[in-house]
Amino acid sequence: MKKLFKFELIKKDGSARLGKIYTPHGEIETPVFMPVGTQGTVKAITKYHLLETKPQIILGNTYHLYLRPGTDVLKHFGGLHKFANWELPILTDSGGFQVFSLANSKEKGKGHKPEVVLTEEGVKFKSHLDGSWHFFTPEKVIEIQEIIGSDIMMPLDICPPYPCDYEQAKDAVFKTIRWLERSKKAKKNNWQALFGIVQGSVYEDLRIESAKMTVDLDMDGYSIGGLSVGEPWEYMYRMTEVVVPLIPENKPRYLMGVGTPENIIESVDKGVDMFDCVMPTRNARNGTLFTHFGRVNIKAAKYKLSEDPIDPLCDCYTCKNFSKGYVRHLYNAGEITAMILGTIHNIRFYNKMMEDIRMAIKENRFRQFKKEFLDRYSST
Repeated sequence: MKKLFKFELIKKDGSARLGKIYTPHGEIETPVFMPVGTQGTVKAITKYHLLETKPQIILGNTYHLYLRPGTDVLKHFGGLHKFANWELPILTDSGGFQVFSLANSKEKGKGHKPEVVLTEEGVKFKSHLDGSWHFFTPEKVIEIQEIIGSDIMMPLDICPPYPCDYEQAKDAVFKTIRWLERSKKAKKNNWQALFGIVQGSVYEDLRIESAKMTVDLDMDGYSIGGLSVGEPWEYMYRMTEVVVPLIPENKPRYLMGVGTPENIIESVDKGVDMFDCVMPTRNARNGTLFTHFGRVNIKAAKYKLSEDPIDPLCDCYTCKNFSKGYVRHLYNAGEITAMILGTIHNIRFYNKMMEDIRMAIKENRFRQFKKEFLDRYSST
């Protein structure tokens, strides 16, 4: 019998919360950042080095895993944990965002332009890989995630773009709620948690209505979706402030797709527990590295002769073993090792930041930590 999902609120420092999530694959201390492993792996890093960065959970994507390797492969291997030899918890996004966001994209070298047909029943879409048609319903997305075997599942929802008009945002709210009701009914595995997703774009009344309806369905946790899609930070913070007080204190709060170190610290201060973003890994592959003193473009000429580590306050494998000058050389030479070393550093930076946040909350000094961190981070 697998352990059931549970959230424990340990203490608060202002609105910042220290908590613990219990899952079948281990415990998660919150606030937590989840590295994105879209296709069953975090890009440009091995499991060995990923574990050295001390992650507590990774995130996978239902859309991508459904298309490749496919549910037949995942079922054969007994789920994603066994397939990827990953022992820690996994959260899977529903893939709804990817269905819509890839609708206007073309994969290089393929030439297939995905299309989307949205109905009350679900969403019909073309694969960005080969142009084949597929149909996602709320029930189908739950079925796929039960095959994946993730500890935390997200329901199929509609994430409107920014900007969008009021009626478009309203339609997304109510369709998302109807789909959530169907998702909850379709769920079979009692050990897998299912979160609800609050939508509403940047309209306060829609956010409030969406939050109340979602909470009424008594989900295992609650996600704030539809932010970090291009809106100004001020809107993100305001919508978070509107939604968080409406979520029960005994349930985890997840701000989807966020974000920068500043975004995360500000959102922790507003009572958010969980975060994910491709930013640390994507930026690492492009040569932008996060440090306690701000972002570093490691390819810059000024680091050519630098014998210093990327971040003197970082304890990652990269910073303990290599200089800025050497890492810069690898990036500019086009070596794959550069992306690996950069990814190790950025993920560890994020995880260490979350460790420091949790310690500050525990010691009732979060506001002091926040000021010191942001002052130093923006100093350069």
